[in-house]
Amino acid sequence: MRNIFLVIRREYLVRVKKKSFLIMTLLGPLLFVAFYGVVIWVAVGSVDTKTVQVLDESGLFRNEFKNSETLKFAYLDSSIDSAKVKFKNSDANALVYIPKNVIKEPKSVRIYAAKNVSMDLKSEIEKVIEKEIENIKLEEAGITHKILEDSRVNVSSETISLSEEGEKTSSSGAATVIGGICAFLIYMSVFIYGTQVMRGITEEKTSRIVEVIISSVKPFQLMLGKIIGVALVGLTQFVLWILLTTALTSATSAVLSNQMSKESPEMAQEMEKVQKGMPGPSGMPGGNVENPVAEVLGAINSLNIPLILGCFLFYYLGGYLLYSALFGAVGAAVDNDADTQQFMLPITLPIIFSFVFAQFVLRDPDGTLAFWTSIIPFTSPIIMMVRIPFGVPAWEIALSMVLLVLGFMGTTWLAARIYRVGILMYGKKVSYRELAKWIFYK
Repeated sequence: MRNIFLVIRREYLVRVKKKSFLIMTLLGPLLFVAFYGVVIWVAVGSVDTKTVQVLDESGLFRNEFKNSETLKFAYLDSSIDSAKVKFKNSDANALVYIPKNVIKEPKSVRIYAAKNVSMDLKSEIEKVIEKEIENIKLEEAGITHKILEDSRVNVSSETISLSEEGEKTSSSGAATVIGGICAFLIYMSVFIYGTQVMRGITEEKTSRIVEVIISSVKPFQLMLGKIIGVALVGLTQFVLWILLTTALTSATSAVLSNQMSKESPEMAQEMEKVQKGMPGPSGMPGGNVENPVAEVLGAINSLNIPLILGCFLFYYLGGYLLYSALFGAVGAAVDNDADTQQFMLPITLPIIFSFVFAQFVLRDPDGTLAFWTSIIPFTSPIIMMVRIPFGVPAWEIALSMVLLVLGFMGTTWLAARIYRVGILMYGKKVSYRELAKWIFYK
């Protein structure tokens, strides 16, 4: 054990003292915030205002197209041939032609443009025309616009979990978002830190440093110490990211709350209640809150955060340890990075499948696919974290954890058998058949 601790200490300190670790740890939260800020800015501010000319021969749609921040409509009174000529010499982005018989032949509408128009613009124009034709036909049938508007009702429901502890509000949206984020973080961690283990072993093997180290420690101790050392580095980085992100979020919330209290004291009080877990107007945290920010905080408060954090740490470590042992075996079997590609596919396929399956599990977190993929060790780290925010029976979580630990022990044994031979093997192209022989060497 002493040798393993020495290897862990060496791996941890060497990697933590690197400038790249310090820079990425400090910049990580800022980059995440900047990334989402840029995405929101691009989504909101990158759309230019477009001008659309409308030639309405039916006379039914004049003033029905409403100007907005992104669309400006100009109505024409000319023939279609004349309008086409003028459109070519104008700065307009599209020309919409609505014929006289549009009620009987709604597919006769034409949109002219110098090049293909976007789907959003096409849908916006079609939606206005469809709605007006629908109103006209309803009025002809004796149904007025007011009756139609009164018949439209938006239903918004609250989800409530029934358990032995009583009723507790829940949020499907928050569970979906938190489950997706946890799955994505584990997916990225396995790839990033697993690859670090593989490249670290390959570099030491290529530089022959491993020959010096192997004279003092056993190959298994070296591999296990390296895997755990990199795991601790990743865990340290995650904890720092969480602390820094929490600090940034708290500072942003404080600024928003201060600004909100000046503009709307009632809304600020409601938000403060939700942040403290106090009941909203409906008697439940976050229930029926009109403030969107407070509603999001209320939805997050409805989740079992301690259970999610505890399980995330376990599955993060379990998934990393299981896969990094296999990455380490590949790093020991080859002489350079180029040779690793042929052995990467069987290792990465289960991880990729897990991430793909997670999209279906989010739609049915209690289905057969969700159950079996959250039990199998190669997919459980990602799939189980998708399911946990929705609520999973304790025996399923316990079974999944036990099998993940057994899976880690099995892959570590397999990787150690390959590692002890491959780490001192040079200048030989290794095949899958060769790896199978190494496993059973005595």
